[in-house]
Amino acid sequence: MRLYSLARFVPLFALFAAGPVAAQADALRVGISLGGISTIGLILEYEDGQGSTELTIGTWSFRDLSTSIVRKQRFGTAQLRPVLGIGLWAIIAFPAEGRTGAALVVRAPVGAEWDIDSGATNFLTLDLNVNRAIWVRRTDAEDETPLNRRLVPLPGVSYRWRNR
Repeated sequence: MRLYSLARFVPLFALFAAGPVAAQADALRVGISLGGISTIGLILEYEDGQGSTELTIGTWSFRDLSTSIVRKQRFGTAQLRPVLGIGLWAIIAFPAEGRTGAALVVRAPVGAEWDIDSGATNFLTLDLNVNRAIWVRRTDAEDETPLNRRLVPLPGVSYRWRNR
């Protein structure tokens, strides 16, 4: 199967060219996610002066592994801020029968982050992950169904903690 051209997503990368509205110090946040790219996931997020880079590792049913890396930007300085990101999501499924399945997906989370305690330590994020598959290896070797090119929205919620 041929890879989907990422050229359509170049305008999203332009949003990250400018620095954030409020500069932030380097920090590491850890958290947990429910929904979105997995039923449950662990989040490690590195914040720098330009935004943040997020690594999420999760699962849908404990017979698969879901991993995502996303570059995110927060806008504004309010307690509730909009968040926009772009990245890649990889999924590997280990079925009881059949071969191992895999997929590579472009992921664009759009949502809002709430600084719960106004102390920059506890955060709640609600987002809609807009996804588009760019490659798939089906668990059935005889399944030659073409790749579906539609956008797939997946809502999610996450809690993050930062030690300050």
